Amino acid sequence: MAGCGSAPEGETAAPVAEAPKESADAFIARVNKTMAEMMPAGTSAAWLSQTYINDDTARLAAAYSEKQLAQLNEFVEQAKQYEGQPMSESTARAIALLKLGTSMPAPKDPAKLKRLTELATGLDQAYGSGSYCTGEGEEQVCRQIGELSETLAKSRDYNAQLEAWQGWHTISVPMRADYQEFAALINEGAREMGYKDAGHMWRSGYDMDPDAFKAETDRLWGQVKPLYDNLHCYVRSELTEKYGDQGTVDGKYLPAHLMGNLWQQDWGNLWDFLQPYPGVGDLDISKSLEDKRARLFADRVAKLRDTASARLVEEGIAADFDIAKDMTQLAEGFYTGLGMPALPESFYEKSQLIKPRDRDVVCHASAWQMNPDASDVRMKMCIKPNEEELTTIYHELGHIYYYLAYKDQPPIFQSGAHDGFHEAIGDTIVLSMTPDYLKSINLVGDAVVSEQATINEQMRMALAKVAFMPFGLMIDRWRWGVFDGSIAPENYNKAWWELKAQYQGVAPSSPRGEDFFDPGAKYHVPGNTPYTRYFLSHVLQFQFYKALCDASGHEGPLHTCNFAGNKEAGAKFWAMLQKGQSQPWQQTMKELTGTETMDASAVLEYFGPLQGWLNEQNQGKSCGF
Repeated sequence: MAGCGSAPEGETAAPVAEAPKESADAFIARVNKTMAEMMPAGTSAAWLSQTYINDDTARLAAAYSEKQLAQLNEFVEQAKQYEGQPMSESTARAIALLKLGTSMPAPKDPAKLKRLTELATGLDQAYGSGSYCTGEGEEQVCRQIGELSETLAKSRDYNAQLEAWQGWHTISVPMRADYQEFAALINEGAREMGYKDAGHMWRSGYDMDPDAFKAETDRLWGQVKPLYDNLHCYVRSELTEKYGDQGTVDGKYLPAHLMGNLWQQDWGNLWDFLQPYPGVGDLDISKSLEDKRARLFADRVAKLRDTASARLVEEGIAADFDIAKDMTQLAEGFYTGLGMPALPESFYEKSQLIKPRDRDVVCHASAWQMNPDASDVRMKMCIKPNEEELTTIYHELGHIYYYLAYKDQPPIFQSGAHDGFHEAIGDTIVLSMTPDYLKSINLVGDAVVSEQATINEQMRMALAKVAFMPFGLMIDRWRWGVFDGSIAPENYNKAWWELKAQYQGVAPSSPRGEDFFDPGAKYHVPGNTPYTRYFLSHVLQFQFYKALCDASGHEGPLHTCNFAGNKEAGAKFWAMLQKGQSQPWQQTMKELTGTETMDASAVLEYFGPLQGWLNEQNQGKSCGF
């Protein structure tokens, strides 16, 4: 007779799972300690690989990335033993977030992991060192992203713009095979973690079902699409007036190379002919910054005895740094005016504010938290004195101040409530850069209060904010297709331009076959940065802005709100930032805005005057794409 508790005769007793050697809470404490210890070396290696592009820094960055991903894989595997075990709510959330700790899930196979990190670093550096060269030998002239972008921004010569746009897109052609291999490897890593593919993993990071998240982004886009369609129709009409038949592609799409931006994500550089009422409101911020840089240079030259060309070049570099630092301090002043702390002294010593003349760097703007206590935070840019760069600085400091706010959270919670939150912080501040605010920092003259001035200001903002929204969606729609197999490698470029036509109403002026790899000409593709966060941020920033305007006691139309210097708004903002990712984003959202739902109604409220004006302008026109 079987003894009490033994298995019936002929059956094998199921093995009894051993209790974990340490509690779940102790495991997460160890994870946080390890992450904190590893972070400085990893961020330093990554910083060097982007600010000193060469083979040595590539090897260092790849090695540290390999080490960090291997450690993450080990932690993810160890976390499985705590399924069904008692633990605190905070620990349960930390374990759930572990698998989402990277956008680059690595295969367990050490050789494949090593190859993945080599590919990632190589793609990143290939983008950073990308140049378009013409001529040969001593006659060869090479232009990098800054010079090519300036041509698109300032030239109105159709062929010069076309050459600059096509030239930049040559830099990504060699990336194609590496990217295909890279995508396959992170897909393998995601599947080993239990996800369908890498895109499914990315969509799992929003405290909701991945399929529900995709539907949510479609819903939000549906809210703002009528406004975008109206803006698209107006811009297409103005392009046709300026360029004739060359102002459109097939009579309905915007030509990719004529939009003032390499990726057509911001149309603000076309202000000279898209401005509804020329000169009304005096909002030429770029001219103010360029004039200020010229004065700084002139002041330096006036003090020189030696005006040899080499010395003038040195003073020009110094003036470039002076204006870049001045622009950064303007942005810092907005944050400190809300009651937030000053940036650490090391920020201006260690940041890259201008492009070095002696080496290749990644100029794509980014913010960096170098260590867990955020005592070393940095910004990497190649700042030029114009409006687009100024608003980018305000945006990047939003990341920096998020780092400073959540520095006391455990490392695993040192992130945005979701990634869209992180991108929305600085842009919420940009919305408060009203004419009155710009006058207060001496970038524009007296604000003109009139209906025409209002439309000008709204158009200026819409060319940056509304124009961006479909671009913010389509990049990950392309990558999700790559990851789930619905976009095959032999159709990479075809699918890219189909999505750009579908979402942005943009097309190339000449065929772009599969001998090109145009997705790679946008940093976030070779840099493997998920992009839907930027679309979400363009919804969230208006929600945050409205909540902070309410907190500041603002009365009147939403677009007139400037909460600069308001400590009540600042305290409410800072309290949200301090939470990091320690709780579901819905709870963090509710604490600031009163609702747990992302909603684009504040976008429509903000741009109400412009939408009415566009309706009138577009009457009788054939709109749509």
